[in-house]
Amino acid sequence: MNSSLETALAEAESRFIAANPGSAERHKAASQAMPGGNTRTVLHFDPFPLAWRRGEGAVLEDIDGHRYIDFLGEYSAGLYGHSNPVILEAVRDALADGIVLGGPNAYEAGLASVLQERFPSLELLRFCNSGTEANMFAIQTARAATRRSKVMVFEGGYHGGVFYFRQGGMPLNLPIDWVIAPYNDIEGSLDLIKKHGKDLAAVLVEPMLGSGCLPADPAFLLALRESCTAHGIVLIFDEVMTSRLSTGGLQAALRITPDMTTLGKYIGGGMSFGAFGGRRDLMQRFDPARADAWPHAGTFNNNVLTMSAGLTGLTKIYTGEAVARLNAKGDRLRNGINDLARRHEAPLLATGHGSFVGLHFSDRPVTRPQDIDPAGEPKRKALHKLIHLDFIAAGIYMARRGYMALMLPLSDADIEKFLAATDEFMQSRQQVLS
Repeated sequence: MNSSLETALAEAESRFIAANPGSAERHKAASQAMPGGNTRTVLHFDPFPLAWRRGEGAVLEDIDGHRYIDFLGEYSAGLYGHSNPVILEAVRDALADGIVLGGPNAYEAGLASVLQERFPSLELLRFCNSGTEANMFAIQTARAATRRSKVMVFEGGYHGGVFYFRQGGMPLNLPIDWVIAPYNDIEGSLDLIKKHGKDLAAVLVEPMLGSGCLPADPAFLLALRESCTAHGIVLIFDEVMTSRLSTGGLQAALRITPDMTTLGKYIGGGMSFGAFGGRRDLMQRFDPARADAWPHAGTFNNNVLTMSAGLTGLTKIYTGEAVARLNAKGDRLRNGINDLARRHEAPLLATGHGSFVGLHFSDRPVTRPQDIDPAGEPKRKALHKLIHLDFIAAGIYMARRGYMALMLPLSDADIEKFLAATDEFMQSRQQVLS
């Protein structure tokens, strides 16, 4: 048992460095060409990130030869795992017929039809290349249609690389006139809609806040729906992550239909993917045959690899039964962690919905970002680093911040291994946790 958090971290970091010389060398070399040796900020962690050699099923292997059960799931894009044979066959078939065809192909209309059938709000939709692009196009669609400038988002929200709203925003955010509201706060949000209503083009909200895996209260989403209707505001659900939580996303599960929906991540079958869509009167302006059409470009919007993998995944793999099984595994994991925390009287809380799990070092409920005391942030960051390094040593991989998106290939034995590692962490780190 370590005598202090500082000592525990030093020992865990030393163990990590000694065990991963290949990843360390790769990080050093990569830093000569890329700032921080990295081209995607979220993948970095101290002292250096693990570098992967290959993945198979729900298992990752790093360049030092260590194997890990993958609970991160590529931040929810890796739903099908690293080598699903049905997806691989679809990609190989598409490759064999040519990659960049420069016109409509055999797959895109099928994928669009499946999405239209699944999601209640998608009367018409368009493809793009990422969730970031999807949200950008949805926001601009709402602004163009309403001829209003402001957009309401929520504290703690993340809608892509230029749409961060943690601690009020980021320097690289697009310079839109943002109105930042408190998440899961009906009164506070409705007051802001009333105040800015005549200038608000859209309200953009995640039905589950991805940062921390904090589900929205259905009453909160319903209040937004009613207020947006009353004020002529376009309600956009960012279901880039939550779309996997039922066959029709959380909008179908909650029976709350937004005006527009944005999609991304897993729907491309592991390839780059984004989509935005919604009401016919909004989306029909993208019809190029119209004299007043809005242009929508993107060389790879309908690339054959994404279209074929996405269509195959939704029609042959991610059925209603598969959704239910995966959500049940997430519920089992989340409930198991919380049961262990109560038994050990440890300040660890698992939040989320279905196949999403977020870990918080807290001894009180967390339903919104403002429930987390800023004064405790340094210790929370240290504890997240410690559990991350301890779980890596145990052969389990998740995000440094404690985020997990379960993959279809994860087994019941994998869930049990995670819970056993959690039990061990709470026992061996009891002193620093308290």
